[in-house]
Amino acid sequence: MLVLTGPVARDEVTGHCDDLRGLLEVTGLGIVIVDVAGLGPPGLWAVELLARLELTARRAGVRIRLRNAGPALRALLDLVGLRFQLERQAEQGEPASGVEEAVQTADPAL
Repeated sequence: MLVLTGPVARDEVTGHCDDLRGLLEVTGLGIVIVDVAGLGPPGLWAVELLARLELTARRAGVRIRLRNAGPALRALLDLVGLRFQLERQAEQGEPASGVEEAVQTADPAL
């Protein structure tokens, strides 16, 4: 997982892409989770950073999935035409992804 914090400055974009390349070389992942919760209010530098990270990942044959993308960031990405796979967040009162409830085999079917 790659965790981004903000606000993003123009000169930090290349460093984050280098971090992603290094992560991919070490892990050989097929999908990289990018946690964007710490980016703060989305702006054009955040959009540029995500676009360059996506390009870096695609060149390595990898996809990016965004975690904790707020509504404002999602709207801005839609506005500029960037489509990212979003990691589904559990709704309130819903179990987290991959968690199954136990079932008693003696329970009658409803």
